[in-house]
Amino acid sequence: MTPFALKPLNAGTCQLLDKHGQHVGNLKLINGWWKFKAIGYGPQGEVIPGGGPLTDLHNTTFARLDAAEIGAGLVQD
Repeated sequence: MTPFALKPLNAGTCQLLDKHGQHVGNLKLINGWWKFKAIGYGPQGEVIPGGGPLTDLHNTTFARLDAAEIGAGLVQD
């Protein structure tokens, strides 16, 4: 089971939600690759592009929009 869920927004963008349903980033289709864009939130709920718990994995790319593959590629020890 993957620790992440995908929530499509449109044909080229998908939200990535963690196992608690929290938004931790987006996947964007760029030049045929799905690129992970980390998202964090500040104390007042402000969006912090490139931030959050997966900030070190910002710009990781994936060939397919597959939750299991993406989860395996983004799991941190």
